[in-house]
Amino acid sequence: MPKYLYHGSYTDRGLKGLMKDGGTKRMEITRKAIESLGGKMEAYYFAFGSNDFYLIAEAPDNVNAITGSLVANASGTVKVNITVLISPEEVDQAAKQTMDWTPPGQ
Repeated sequence: MPKYLYHGSYTDRGLKGLMKDGGTKRMEITRKAIESLGGKMEAYYFAFGSNDFYLIAEAPDNVNAITGSLVANASGTVKVNITVLISPEEVDQAAKQTMDWTPPGQ
């Protein structure tokens, strides 16, 4: 399954909920949400800085991956971004391929 890095921050309303429920409960709720979309959560971390959290998850496809982001963002409690993760083996495969392309101006 493809892997995705979800990262984001809590809104004021989301932070109030996090303070009430705690980090472990938030992680478990997130795990169940990902599993309900056919995915699997590999890691979940809270962080200092511009992002409050990072998580790595597998999802069956891009549609299921974006569903989680859309639902979470629509709640108004978090702002989630997604980065598609690419394995070293996938880069190896891509490096062996070529395409018919001419650079601009040549």
